[in-house]
Amino acid sequence: MQNNKDIIIELNKELSSLTDLTSIDQLEVKYLGRKGLINKLLQKIKDVPVNKKKAYGQKINQLKNEVKRIIKIKKLELTNNKTDEFFDATLPGKPYPRGSLHLITSTVEKISKTFQRIGFIRMSYPEVEWEYFSFDSLNMPPDHPARDDFETLFIDVPPAPKLGKMILSPHTSSGQVREMWRCGRPPIRMVSIAKCYRPNWDITHTPMFHQFESLCIDKNITITNLKASINYFVKEYFGEDYQARLRPFHFQFTEPSFEVDITCSICKGKGTIGHQKCKVCKSGWLELAGAGMVHHNVLIEGKINPEIYNGWAFAFGLERLIMIKIGLNNMRLLYDGDIRFLEQF
Repeated sequence: MQNNKDIIIELNKELSSLTDLTSIDQLEVKYLGRKGLINKLLQKIKDVPVNKKKAYGQKINQLKNEVKRIIKIKKLELTNNKTDEFFDATLPGKPYPRGSLHLITSTVEKISKTFQRIGFIRMSYPEVEWEYFSFDSLNMPPDHPARDDFETLFIDVPPAPKLGKMILSPHTSSGQVREMWRCGRPPIRMVSIAKCYRPNWDITHTPMFHQFESLCIDKNITITNLKASINYFVKEYFGEDYQARLRPFHFQFTEPSFEVDITCSICKGKGTIGHQKCKVCKSGWLELAGAGMVHHNVLIEGKINPEIYNGWAFAFGLERLIMIKIGLNNMRLLYDGDIRFLEQF
């Protein structure tokens, strides 16, 4: 067997010419690897006389530990070696591009959390719906303009005897009666956020869009509760500087009914910019949503006694919320998939 001292001398000689950790790792494999020098010496123990096997094994283990120690010292020397090149350890790392949530997705999450804080639960109802839930149960007569094929997308299947024709849901209000049926009895506090479909396409309309519906039914619910809930949402979503107002209007499924207006984000509610009228709102207010007290006929369809319970409902278009908040003048940009636009948010 080669003398331990000679092996160590040879190891030190090889290490002295190495200047990088990769080369040292390779040398370590040469001595300590599965097919390395130390293992080859151990395999020769079978040729050693029985009375000398113990001493032979101890000698190989001493050599193995010494080789490990010398290689470890050399690695530490290279690791701790100081260079003349200046390095500022406080500099930030390299920036790498990362994705983000789409504006629609982040808005859905924000609305869900906003209403969750005041006790509302989020529900989802079918996008492929029946006429009954979208129109009949909401107090809309058969000749209502919203039921025309210029306003609603009908599916070419046989109508159901009691539910009518199958359609793509034109609004989230179709979930109102379904939620009343699901709960059975008030109190009801529901937010429904879903895709809706109408055959419209221009800078403020797309055939597929999102609405969120809020429904509250209980005893002694008043317009004051409706106004307070809308104010809460407007300030949470747009900011404390924004105000909301209710303007009398007409919807078949609410009575009384209102249009919801909010402070114009362009002129900040003044109605003028400089000495000229604001071209966006002309009055300081922007139309935002529809709202009202749930019609007693809708409550009856939902199997709720209108003599005991009443409630309010409102529906906002998500895309319109985003357009007002960020000053967007073309809704279609939200769906074009243009990374130059999306990466700004």
